[in-house]
Amino acid sequence: MKRTVFLFASSVFGACLPLFLPAQERATPKENPASDNVPPDLSGLPLNDVHRLELEDALKRRDYKQAEALLVEEAGRDPNSVRAAKLLVMVGGIFFLDGQYLNSVIAWKKAEAIAPLDDPSKFTLAMAYVKLNRRDWARSELEKLAADHPLDPLYLYWLARLDYDAQNYAAAITRLKRVVELDPKMMRAYDTLGLCYDYLGQPSEAIKHLNRAVELNRLQSKPSPWPHVDLAVLLVSLNQLADAEKHLCEALRFDPRLPQAHYQLGRVLEMQGSYQEAVQSLKQAIVLQPAYPEPHYLLGRLYHRLGDDQLSKQEIAQFQELKKASEAPPAAKSSAPR
Repeated sequence: MKRTVFLFASSVFGACLPLFLPAQERATPKENPASDNVPPDLSGLPLNDVHRLELEDALKRRDYKQAEALLVEEAGRDPNSVRAAKLLVMVGGIFFLDGQYLNSVIAWKKAEAIAPLDDPSKFTLAMAYVKLNRRDWARSELEKLAADHPLDPLYLYWLARLDYDAQNYAAAITRLKRVVELDPKMMRAYDTLGLCYDYLGQPSEAIKHLNRAVELNRLQSKPSPWPHVDLAVLLVSLNQLADAEKHLCEALRFDPRLPQAHYQLGRVLEMQGSYQEAVQSLKQAIVLQPAYPEPHYLLGRLYHRLGDDQLSKQEIAQFQELKKASEAPPAAKSSAPR
């Protein structure tokens, strides 16, 4: 019999269903919170051998929908049991990996009503709140985790990230300094420190911390393009265009599909007078992220410089349309899931 996931959109959870729209994420710093999670451990999951093998196979194939359907169905057999709570915790994590952040929150809150959540689930619940643009709820979860684990830099780092998002840069810097004391090799902490100092108008401090982030990033097994993009943006503001271009090219070696890196490279090339090369970089940014407004604006300006006013007007109109859509007010906020 074919399974369908209807549990999380039905009256089974009733009042647990708030209305959310996905948050528009800031351009920087960018990362995937799921990277903080370990792969699912199925050893203690209360499933029979047939269902366990089916779940393992689905996860190996990254068929998250099948895995979700299996776990939802099994949890629904005895929805108030400890067994159901364990299954709901697992499906919450899979919903998160699948980008179904509202469903993941509902699963974890339903599990928490039966039995306390473990710390990894509490943390990923906070990350789901971030994805849903409910940073107040995320902060509450992270503050409790930080109080329970004062020497764990991860929770302090994410509290600092919430401070950064709220433009409370001084508070973020205070937390981040403590983070790098606890973990001197946390690249993303130095990256965010650099961004905070940049916003506070302290470029020398910003460059110092962003350079440290870049150094640490190069030592990673899978380097991130973001420290190089962030440093390049600052270097552009200081008119150090050649160095900015080098860092953007390095960022694109780490991730050639990052639209923000292509856009920033287009900016640098335009400022250096390399208009045709800039057009190509901006077109690539648009291909990779069609809803990204800024490349259209700069492309419109470049087409005007190149004498193609028709294309220029088209790109400016597209920019205005996308910008308006990105600034649309979110849906009305509701109370936290219970």
